[in-house]
Amino acid sequence: MAGARALTAAVLSVGAALANAAELRLTGIGPDDPLYDTVLGGSLLAEQTDDDATPTTQELVAAAQADYARLLAVLYDNGYYGPVVRITLDGIDAARIPPVSPPAKIDLAVINIDSGPQFRFGSTRIDPVARGTELPEGFAPGQIAELGVLKQTVAAGITGWRDQGHAKAELAGQDVTARHTDRTIIAELQLAPGPRLRFGALRVTGNQNVRTQRIIEIAGLPTGEVFSPEELRLAQRRLRRTGAFESVALIEADQATGDTLPITAQMSEATPRRFGFGAELSSLEGLTLSTFWLHRNLLGGAERLRLEAEVSGIGGNSGGEDYTLAARFDRPATFNEDTNFYALAKLEQLDEVNFFSRQLDIEVGIERFANENRTYALGVGLRTAETRDAFGENKYTLLTLPLSAEFDYRNNSLDATDGYYARAGFIPFVAIDGSDTGMRSYVDTRLYRTFGTARPITLALRGQMGSVFGPELSTAPADYLFYSGGGGTVRGQPYQALGVDLPSGETVGGRSFVGLSAEARLKITDTIGVVGFVDAGYIGAEEFYDGSGEWHSGAGLGLRYNTGIGPIRLDVAVPTSGPETDEDVQVYIGIGQSF
Repeated sequence: MAGARALTAAVLSVGAALANAAELRLTGIGPDDPLYDTVLGGSLLAEQTDDDATPTTQELVAAAQADYARLLAVLYDNGYYGPVVRITLDGIDAARIPPVSPPAKIDLAVINIDSGPQFRFGSTRIDPVARGTELPEGFAPGQIAELGVLKQTVAAGITGWRDQGHAKAELAGQDVTARHTDRTIIAELQLAPGPRLRFGALRVTGNQNVRTQRIIEIAGLPTGEVFSPEELRLAQRRLRRTGAFESVALIEADQATGDTLPITAQMSEATPRRFGFGAELSSLEGLTLSTFWLHRNLLGGAERLRLEAEVSGIGGNSGGEDYTLAARFDRPATFNEDTNFYALAKLEQLDEVNFFSRQLDIEVGIERFANENRTYALGVGLRTAETRDAFGENKYTLLTLPLSAEFDYRNNSLDATDGYYARAGFIPFVAIDGSDTGMRSYVDTRLYRTFGTARPITLALRGQMGSVFGPELSTAPADYLFYSGGGGTVRGQPYQALGVDLPSGETVGGRSFVGLSAEARLKITDTIGVVGFVDAGYIGAEEFYDGSGEWHSGAGLGLRYNTGIGPIRLDVAVPTSGPETDEDVQVYIGIGQSF
């Protein structure tokens, strides 16, 4: 009997707790007051009483009781230092309701705010301040005395000293007085810079398979030099860039040793081996399948080995199937902390509409990270190939000197909404056999700008330019020449549809290429977006663009579904100008934006 009563009580308790969200009213502040939305934005009750919320009454009580402190903090941060906050649930003061026995139902929650007067800074002072320190503009007489401004001022003062090598700078004292008679805040802040310190030895903990000495070399922390927060950040970024670590933290010692500050690197290693695969589908180019195997710590020094394979053109109408096998080895911090060594080998077969090639590339070189946005590479390689096109069959061997520079200032590489990207690649080549000496160049630039907030529109622009300088069209490596058409150049046009037409009626690639693309990306919801786009491409027989070649273009609409790893892309396009084609509609599916 007692067990039955306990079960009944538990059922009633659960039923009472599963209440619908109550109505929320905010009084004391008018809806037109800017403070109205600010208060609601900082309220847990506002979240729990949203139309989509389904809180229990216990959760409503807990949210109301937490709101006292939260809303006071919001008001302080907006310069209101004498507020009164009252919160009631069905007319009962929320602070008086026991959280363990909430009411069975709550219909109305009321937040009443008496903000009182808004305070402004009367006099302000922070001392001493390091030369070059930029203090917040709001920390000045006459400005609204926001609590956040005081915190920002202290942080800026401490950062200024740390940038000068005073690693243990801190707030030594503060005198903040509210004068209610004239509604002003008198703020006096005292900093203690502490001694100027130098980096001590880097101590490493948590590593298991990556050697300690290699971690120290990769981090590149300048032991013995004046302390710098920027150097700490760079060292941490270098270690993360290897991919060998799940987490990296560089921790300053609590106390200096003489004039040096010991630093500890706490590491957690990532799983050394990784496997992945991908797929992309085009109505004309067919299916592309790719896979890779990666080892993040091959020799115990965070060396990376990546093996990958790709098959494309499966079931497509863009020639035959293409095959790629590649291996790349990277060793971080080989010549200095920001210069890596790499070696690669790549075997590739391309069975395209207008040419066939089978080539082997072997290359070694260095990759220089100038900063987190700029990367440069220089290599030396050997390329041997067999090709077949309208000019016949050819075998050639080239000594190459690949050079590249990449500037990546996008806010998101898979779904950029702001910033720009530029990559320039140059391959000077010396013909050992079967071709002439020359250079191939390719430049890719992209720009992104977003407008609006409720339903933002992102404008994305792309420009591409390529050139083969040196060999005549008939003797240039067939796989170095340019074509236009397809997902990477002009959507809506068949894959590699545009080249240079010979008098015989056959088509070969051009020595010059220009590609232009523009997209307008409209975000409908957090996960759904639509895109309108137009692409244009140019191919010429000349080495550099002179207008004597031919243009074509395409346009279409796309759908984007945002996922955690980037948007899933569906584009439908049609040709709008250029040589006539039998294909009117092209469909492209992939992951990530088109550019």
